[in-house]
Formats: sequence, structure tokens, C-alpha cells
Amino acid sequence: MLQNRNQAILIILSLLIVVVMGFLFKYYSGPAHQWFNNYGSSIFYEIFWCLLAFWFFRSQKAVKLITVWVLITTCIIEFLQLWHPPLLEEIRAKLIGKWLLGSTFSWWDFPHYVLGCILGWLWLRQLQKIGYAKKS
Repeated sequence: MLQNRNQAILIILSLLIVVVMGFLFKYYSGPAHQWFNNYGSSIFYEIFWCLLAFWFFRSQKAVKLITVWVLITTCIIEFLQLWHPPLLEEIRAKLIGKWLLGSTFSWWDFPHYVLGCILGWLWLRQLQKIGYAKKS
């Protein structure tokens, strides 16, 4: 039971770290700021969704499925940026809608989504090991 509590604490800390890093990348204004703002932050976006799903589904099988479904879902969301119906435009006009759905389609987002999911998968594997660690 203690290990599950430790795992939960580490998931929360991980989410906090990823959110902070994602916003730092999104609003960074130094050298190479365009890459950090547009693509680097996408890596943290993927990891965030992997961690959030892991909060609810922590099985070994779930670790693999989470990253696959996060990648599929975010790729669908990326393609939705090519579609501009009034409802989606209204959602994207709000800051939270822009953060969650994005506003501009870019093929270069896809490799960063893949990288984010790979890193998310590695992160989840480490968190999962904590949950299944044997008591001494």
C-alpha cells in the first residue's frame, strides 16, 4: 500500500514538473525560441497526457496502451486543426482551448509527438516499477 502511495505522489510531482516545463518551453523567448515554443512544448504535452492517463490506469498493459492512445488522439487533434467549424473556432479562441486543441496544423508536430510518447512510455515504466517494487 505504501508503494502505491509513493507512486501516486511521484505521479503528481511528475505532472507538476511536466506542466511547468511545458509552459516554460511554450513561453520561452531566448535563442531557438520558435522550436521551444512550437515543438519542444509538444513533447511535454504528450508526456502530460501519458501521466494523467497513468493516474487512472496503472497496469503493465496500460503503460503500452496509454502511449499508443495518447499518440493517436493527439494526431487526430492535430488533423482537426485543418478543420475550422464555428464550434471549434470558438473553443480555440479561448486560451485553454488553444492550449488543448492548438490552432495551426504542422507536419513537424508529429515527430515531436512520437518523441514525447516514447519519453512518456519510459517515464511510465519507471513509475510502474515503483508501484511493483517488492517490500524488503
